[in-house]
Amino acid sequence: MKTEISSDQIKQYSEDGFIIIEDFLSPRELEEWRGAVAEAVNNRAGNKLPDRRSVGTLDDDEKYYDKVFIQRLNLWKDNPRMKGLILNPQIGKMATELGGLDGVRCWHDQALIKPPWGNSTAWHLDTPFWSFFHPGAMSIWVALDDATEQNGCLHFMKGSHHHTTFENPGITNDMDSIFKFYSDYKDVMPASAAMKAGSCSFHNGLTIHGAGANMTPYPRRAMTCAFMPLGAKFDGLQNILSDQQFAALTIGDEMNNEEQNPLIYKK
Repeated sequence: MKTEISSDQIKQYSEDGFIIIEDFLSPRELEEWRGAVAEAVNNRAGNKLPDRRSVGTLDDDEKYYDKVFIQRLNLWKDNPRMKGLILNPQIGKMATELGGLDGVRCWHDQALIKPPWGNSTAWHLDTPFWSFFHPGAMSIWVALDDATEQNGCLHFMKGSHHHTTFENPGITNDMDSIFKFYSDYKDVMPASAAMKAGSCSFHNGLTIHGAGANMTPYPRRAMTCAFMPLGAKFDGLQNILSDQQFAALTIGDEMNNEEQNPLIYKK
């Protein structure tokens, strides 16, 4: 893995809210990631989470989102191969350095497989869906196939994380619905994050991003992990938490349950 982070990359990430790292994985590592993701997803038998079918965070037509992506979360919990990949401290160190953090926990991993002829992923923010407050939360997005303009690569609104808030605009089947909240970005040209298989991006959870439709007869596979900075506090949202976990928390509690959110890296 290409895990060294330079001062220029830290500056770029801070300014833009995202960064692309080409050739993050070697060819051998890419095949290991592809195999582990395929195994873990196939073993889920349709469940988005290890213990249930649904996350329950999308606002709109579930049938539409079934055609946006095949989504499987917390694969690290029920697949040893995925656990070794996702909880790798080298990746946690990268996130910590890019975000200027003290360390990170795993909020959740997430396989995102845009199916052939899959729908677009509307502009949205990540952090407002999650169960904690922290402006430094981020995700890694690892391309398991070439991510292109044709098959639905990510796009980002540069620097938008400096202006967005924890208010949740949601994610709907209308590509432009986020501009009701952030109208200043309606006329901004987004940055394409097209990348080769084995490359990756990191993006801040408050950066506006989305993906186009998959206009090909082949899937576009990606594996992601959301990183929760150390010291993050519970915000009152359930998101991926079980009913039991949710009931045990009070707004403002530190999110430090090692079984649910294991420490990946600490300075």
